[in-house]
Amino acid sequence: MLRKNIIYFALLLFVPLFMVAQGFRLPESEKFQKIKFELINNLIIIPVEINGTELTFILDSGVSKPILFNLSDSDSVPINNVSEVTIRGLGDGEPMKALSSKGNAFKIGHARNYSQDLYVVMDREINFSTSLGIPVHGIMGYDLFRDFIVEVNYGSKRLKLHNPEHYTYKNKRNTHTIPLLVEKRKAYVEGTVLMKDTANIPVKLLVDTGSSDALWLFPEPEKGLEIPEKNYDDHLGRGLSGDIFGKRSKINGVRIGNYELEEAKVAFPDRESFQGMDSLGDRNGSLGGEVLKRFNMIFDYGRGLVTLKKNGNFKDPFQYNLAGIDLQHNGLRYIAESIADVNGVVKSEGEDTFGNVKILLENRTKLSLVPEIVVSGIRAGSPAAEAGLREGDVILAVNGKRVHQYKLQEILKMINDKEGKRIKLLIERYNRDLLFSFVLKKVFDDD
Repeated sequence: MLRKNIIYFALLLFVPLFMVAQGFRLPESEKFQKIKFELINNLIIIPVEINGTELTFILDSGVSKPILFNLSDSDSVPINNVSEVTIRGLGDGEPMKALSSKGNAFKIGHARNYSQDLYVVMDREINFSTSLGIPVHGIMGYDLFRDFIVEVNYGSKRLKLHNPEHYTYKNKRNTHTIPLLVEKRKAYVEGTVLMKDTANIPVKLLVDTGSSDALWLFPEPEKGLEIPEKNYDDHLGRGLSGDIFGKRSKINGVRIGNYELEEAKVAFPDRESFQGMDSLGDRNGSLGGEVLKRFNMIFDYGRGLVTLKKNGNFKDPFQYNLAGIDLQHNGLRYIAESIADVNGVVKSEGEDTFGNVKILLENRTKLSLVPEIVVSGIRAGSPAAEAGLREGDVILAVNGKRVHQYKLQEILKMINDKEGKRIKLLIERYNRDLLFSFVLKKVFDDD
């Protein structure tokens, strides 16, 4: 039984592999299956049914087997053929105990697998829900990419699972197909990074839809992959084995196939985060969701190909945490509001947020149970830190707008709107309401 808590970003898992024959299949009469997904913090969120229980998973091409976590008291998921194993993921912590389960029935749309292996992580700290703002119960990836030609349309937020036996490649304008290297259940592409003051450097990058970040590079000075002089220390996220720290910076660009993204955001994770890996081999880093979402993509693991097409996100600027503040859900809180204006007219209700419950008192006051949004991290030297914000502060309002009316990702966008904007945060600290003000500034000055 797991309690809801948090992760913010990307998981790359390194776990023992089962050798049982498995596979997802569509009904014989169907050539493909469309699946709508949510795109939250650059992550693809899909509905998955496991042994008859409806759950929500992140589609993570960096994970080899489904991982189930974050089961609440109300969740009841029967799993089959259970044994205990030890697994390790990214992070600087120790390996953890997990349950290994075989022979489970998975359903995604009309796609079914009646003999799916999975892991159940019992660590209470492994949870995406509080930082994404919606319930998320696990991650999965390789098995879908192995059994289908997977079309990811980031523009329309739709997956299309094609039966490989019926799929025909079409010559479409403005697309580019490049080799996809599938090794040990993970997919890689070759590209080029454009480092400052050095020649262009060829790199081999993991394709990681389960990372919300843009580009990760492993420091290799002998290859020219050096951390730029302008950088800052940051918490990059949390893996199965603990927190991941590193440095953030930007480079002149990254080139994949015929496409080039200029002034690319990059992170250099600390080596300690990869202590569970035997070897990085010839891998130089990862491509995450902030890069991948700029394309509509067709993954063909069987033929070793990936097709790219620019979409409406392609020219979007890379997003930085200008305020230097991280937020997450931290349980629920009651708020009291008047439900009538001065003329006695009942105000209209907005869309309910995560966990919203309303109670009316004498038809004049609305008592609502809403998510509590707290500061979960602050970057040293950032505008938020210099203004006096602290971890644990409860966010009540941003520039006069009460946060319970907004989704978590909308609140983060409000706080990190644009350089030069003044942000006023009303917070609660030790039962006192305090107002803080600061101006957003660029993370890196222009050269």
